[in-house]
Formats: sequence, structure tokens, C-alpha cells
Amino acid sequence: MFNKLKVFTGNSNPLLAEEICHYLHLPLSQAMVRRFSDGEVFVEVGENVRGADVFVIQSTSPPVNDHLMELLIMIDAFRRSSARRITAVVPYYGYARQDRKVAPRVPITAKLVADLITTAGAGRVLCLDLHAGQIGGFFNIPVDHLFASPVILDYLRRHLQGEAVIVSPDAGGVERARAIAKRLQAGLAIIDKRREMANVAQAMNIIGDVSGKLAVVVDDMIDTAGTLTEAARALTDAGAREVWACCSHAVLSGPAVGRIKDSPITKVVSTNTIPLSEEAAACGKIAALSVARLLGEAIRRIHMEDSVSSLFV
Repeated sequence: MFNKLKVFTGNSNPLLAEEICHYLHLPLSQAMVRRFSDGEVFVEVGENVRGADVFVIQSTSPPVNDHLMELLIMIDAFRRSSARRITAVVPYYGYARQDRKVAPRVPITAKLVADLITTAGAGRVLCLDLHAGQIGGFFNIPVDHLFASPVILDYLRRHLQGEAVIVSPDAGGVERARAIAKRLQAGLAIIDKRREMANVAQAMNIIGDVSGKLAVVVDDMIDTAGTLTEAARALTDAGAREVWACCSHAVLSGPAVGRIKDSPITKVVSTNTIPLSEEAAACGKIAALSVARLLGEAIRRIHMEDSVSSLFV
């Protein structure tokens, strides 16, 4: 049965796909994903997938729309090539922040993307750290929702020194921060944040004691880093001796890297669900941890019809 497992990737994160295949002791299956001169995506599967259990690894990371179209077209190609089952492995699920109506006459785009993936022909979805857990319910097919916390926790256990406090950058992230603080037996703090407009935030008040401690800000993603750098300054003003940041998805768009460089943050630890840009990779403050083993083990268990629940931590 295992020789019917085939792993493909688009252009969003081929290095992660190769790492996953290395963990699975499988070659990365061949598919050509290119563009016509007008920008249209063209996909040609380079090997027989009839009756195969196909996994397509594709983060919908910047450029989001290009990578989303690659994913949809690849799924359609496998469906039309008689694959037995197609699993969309989406380490970073784009449009996840648009998961509810926050104002009149706005879309719920996370639901639209779920419908597109399902309609294209995916039989199940594997995601990592969705922006909101309820997004899994937007799909009418099985969804396995993994968390990057085991990878991040392992790093923190090996590198934290002295008294630490885990910090949630807003009220919505308290549950995530509390879970990590409990496992590290560390303190917990919350930043009361006021958002004036999209991608602009201001830290206003800190709930909890951070004085003289290593403050570790934990979030699911870092986009423009405005929230993070404001939080770091607020924590420093409150007496934190050092500020670290951890996230699952390093989007790092626009001025993010420059803001991190100029901030009091000592270290930013992310995972490799999104490949770091050249600018981010050259920044000495930013490091990426691999989630290939976590995703590879989930793929193996899904293929072998084993339990995946032990990975949901």
C-alpha cells in the first residue's frame, strides 16, 4: 500500500516538500507547474497517479493568489488523472484572517477558499495552525488540523534561560499562550491592544508581571510585524530584560523585516511553513524551525489509516 503514496508540490515551498519526502523515504513525485506568457498557470503531472493516494503540499503564501491557483489546478489535474484520493496539505492557509463578517457587506473569504479546494477535487485537507479553529468547519471534507507547538516548545525548552513569561499579543491568543506557558511552567502575560485599522496596531497596556523576565511573545503569524514590535516596546518599557517572539507562520510582508531589525526584539523564531525571503534569512534575529517531521508523520498516518490524534497537541 505504501508504494501507492505520492507526494507532489507546487512552487510555494519546494524545500519543505523535499524535507517531508526525505522523512518519508520517498522521492518527490514529478509535476511541471509553469506559466504561459500571460500569467496563466499550467500543470502537467509527470507520472502515473491512477489509484494513488496523492498529497499536494502547497502553502497559499505570497504571492497568495498565484499559489492558490496552482493548488486548485494541481488538484484538478490529479482528479482527472484518476487519483484514488487527493489530500491538500496546506501548511499556511491564506485568507484565514477573513473568517467572519466584521462589518456589513464584507466577504467570508476563508469559507470561499475552502469551497474552492473542495470543488477542485480534494478529498481531505491537512493544515497547520489555522488562524481560527472554526475554519476547519468551513470544509465539507475531513480536515486534520495540526499545531506547530511541539516544534516551538522543543526549541524553547532547549534555549530558554532564567525566568520567562509567555506573552499573548492580544486577547484572542490567550489560549495558545496559556497552553505553552503551562508546558514550560512559565508565567503568563497579556497585551491589551487597540487596532486602529488593518495592519496597524498599538499596544496599550500589559496585564501580568514581566519585570526582569525574558518575555516570549507567541502568535500564530507575523505579517507586517506592527503588532509584534509595538508589543516588544511595551514589554521593554514594563521592565522585561529581553524580548523573544515565536510564531507558526512568518509572512513578513512589507516593512516587517526592517521593523524587527529596528525593534528591541532579540530573536524571532518561526517555522518553515513559509520560506524566508532573502532579506529575512539575512537578518540575524530571525530563525526558522522545520515542521517537515510533523507533517511527514501526519501524512504517513493518514495514508496508513492510523490515528493522527496524538499529533494534535
